[in-house]
Amino acid sequence: MTDFGVVPLMALRVGIGAAFLLLVLVLRGTARTALTTMRQRAVPLLMVGILNSAASFCLFAYAEVTLSAGVTSVINATTLLWSALVAFLWFNDRLSRLRVAGLAIGFAGVLALVWDQIFAHDPGASVTPMATALAAVAALCATLCYGIAASYTKRHLTGVDSLTVPAGTISAATIVLLPFALIYWPMGAVSMHAWGAVIALGVACTGVAYMMFFHLIAVAGPARTITVTFVIPIFGILWGALFLAERVSAGMAAACAIVLIGTALATGVVVCPASARVVRRRPSSNVYFQSRVSGPVSPATGSLSGNGSPSMSRRSSSLKASRWMSHC
Repeated sequence: MTDFGVVPLMALRVGIGAAFLLLVLVLRGTARTALTTMRQRAVPLLMVGILNSAASFCLFAYAEVTLSAGVTSVINATTLLWSALVAFLWFNDRLSRLRVAGLAIGFAGVLALVWDQIFAHDPGASVTPMATALAAVAALCATLCYGIAASYTKRHLTGVDSLTVPAGTISAATIVLLPFALIYWPMGAVSMHAWGAVIALGVACTGVAYMMFFHLIAVAGPARTITVTFVIPIFGILWGALFLAERVSAGMAAACAIVLIGTALATGVVVCPASARVVRRRPSSNVYFQSRVSGPVSPATGSLSGNGSPSMSRRSSSLKASRWMSHC
């Protein structure tokens, strides 16, 4: 990141990812239809591109200059908390007492995590406690953007072809970030190692990751797929410790556990036995569980359906879904 800077790096990431997904559309033979849809849905795609890619990626990149990869991966798990809260405010999604408690527990875990980072601050280090707090706020704002984007996508992009949504949104994000990337482009030469890393970030961690994530939705369903959020902090902390020699304190591990418990309660993954029968009768209205791209895809048309259930005529078919990854 030091070679490019925050904005140029994220512009390259979304630009390379967009080029990859557009190439997939061409190879699939649906590029012309996708481009027509992008023109018709330009404003919603632009809004989601800003919220879900341009703004959120830059905020996370800014946070990671100060925070460790493990800490940012834990904060990333709060996406589900924000999604539940935004769905409640926007769609009047019912929040039971258990889910409200989950929201409180989850955000309390974030506070504990940030406090642990500030308390563990080395007085001789160049990073101040205020910088740590600002970085944590930036990461939280990024996950809030994800939560708003989930509800906005459900409201305005239902029915759009599965691959068109991510291709259109990160293409829009590229257009938004391009002028800022030119302004803040590094003055010095960029190493070949940095170029190779950013290409891998754009292709593997953006383009391919979107496709893999939603292929998993297609074969396992959105409710099971979304549990990947619970392993992101674990692997984020693990890889940070193994490859970046990041410190993992007992307080950090405890805060991570608190965030995950709160997230499980807030999203309905864990329910109390008394309400189990009600949950089985009522499908989840959680926007994130219906997916951050408006829900499963109609098996007959390949487009996004807003009701979160398979077509009656193709009930036995596997659900198809868009390919999307919020943060890598």
